[in-house]
Amino acid sequence: MKIAFIGGGNMAAAIIGGLIKHGVAPADLYAIDPNSDARARNEQQFGIRTGAAADSALASFDAVVLAVKPQVLKEVAQALAPHLGAQQVVISIVAGIRSADLSRWLNGHQRIVRVMPNTPALIGMGVAGLAATGGVEAADRELASQVLGAVGQTVWFDDEAKIDAVTAISGSGPAYVFYFIEALQEAARQLGMDDAQGRALAVATFTGAAQLAAQSDEPPAVLRERVTSKGGTTAAALAAFDANGVKDAIVRGVLAADARAKEMGDELGKQ
Repeated sequence: MKIAFIGGGNMAAAIIGGLIKHGVAPADLYAIDPNSDARARNEQQFGIRTGAAADSALASFDAVVLAVKPQVLKEVAQALAPHLGAQQVVISIVAGIRSADLSRWLNGHQRIVRVMPNTPALIGMGVAGLAATGGVEAADRELASQVLGAVGQTVWFDDEAKIDAVTAISGSGPAYVFYFIEALQEAARQLGMDDAQGRALAVATFTGAAQLAAQSDEPPAVLRERVTSKGGTTAAALAAFDANGVKDAIVRGVLAADARAKEMGDELGKQ
């Protein structure tokens, strides 16, 4: 497969690196970015061809991945539209921009897959939610799965509106995990540990617990109960969390992120 990227920043570089690790030839990848430093980095790191602006060379690629900031996507899409073929699939990893608005900016292009990845993709451990427009065929979906699958797991949704929820759960989710790690490190500090000790314990606990949950067929509630002895230390901590409404606060936070994602879609789509 031949994949072109519009935007050569960190997420695009992660996907490019993942594709090469999965056997895609550097000659079949192309990254467009007006920033000369980004172009130089991708050329040197991956040995791919780069360009400063969309041009006729894009016609030879199976898919075009949009990896730019939401605020500039309209301008980027309008510059891309004259070089886009009807048979090419556009994969957008741009936060907040709905497929209908992107299609409008691309002069009615119908083969669009909207994706919400997350930052663990930078180390090949991401998860992405994907939704396709009606013009996307089975082969296009498979191609999008291969592109995003190069840096982690993929989860498809039939309703694009669910991508706002994906944004709230997994797109923003790494920040929630880092927030909890920060809290554990602060508790470690108050218990007399130095920063290195607290970080090592907190990070390893999250890494190990997440892997245990991933490898187990049992729900997280059962795994939690197995760590919780009646009257023990874990029970004391969980009772304090419940008394302070920690679980409810997390749920409310995620719902707030979902609401903001919808607002952003409305705001950005008005361009």
